[in-house]
Amino acid sequence: MWFRTTSPSDTRDLAAALARVVRSGDTVVLTGEMGSGKTVFAQGIGAALGVAEPMTSPTFTLVNTYDCGNLTVHHADLYRLDRTAEVADLALSELAEFSGVVLIEWGEAAIDEIADYLEVHIDVDLDDDAGELRELALETVGPSWDRRRDMLSTALEAWS
Repeated sequence: MWFRTTSPSDTRDLAAALARVVRSGDTVVLTGEMGSGKTVFAQGIGAALGVAEPMTSPTFTLVNTYDCGNLTVHHADLYRLDRTAEVADLALSELAEFSGVVLIEWGEAAIDEIADYLEVHIDVDLDDDAGELRELALETVGPSWDRRRDMLSTALEAWS
């Protein structure tokens, strides 16, 4: 599934629409180059799920946790991790399984540790002089997300 946004605000809005499809136990893996909009996307999902405080990239803390009342949002950034063992030590799949939603920036390092996730790959459109256009490719991996492909497509059709 491919989508396009035209500004950071538009990217947040798309992410908020996706949040309507997210359930407790879900993992969303965010991939893309530095500055592509992974944190902006995470902020959009977080705000829609009830995160009231500012969400910043947890580059140095690795995981920030936000209690949203009936749901917990875990926001991870794996940019600084060097080895697969370090990713395994974070037990990201267990966070999702038992206590809410996990959003993983630079999530390429974690996909071997997670069986069921939605991958959101974000590219900056280099033909756009302002640097605002983003192309987002969503891929469902695993049975839970595969069952929701149609729901995702419907929720995000405004950005097709």
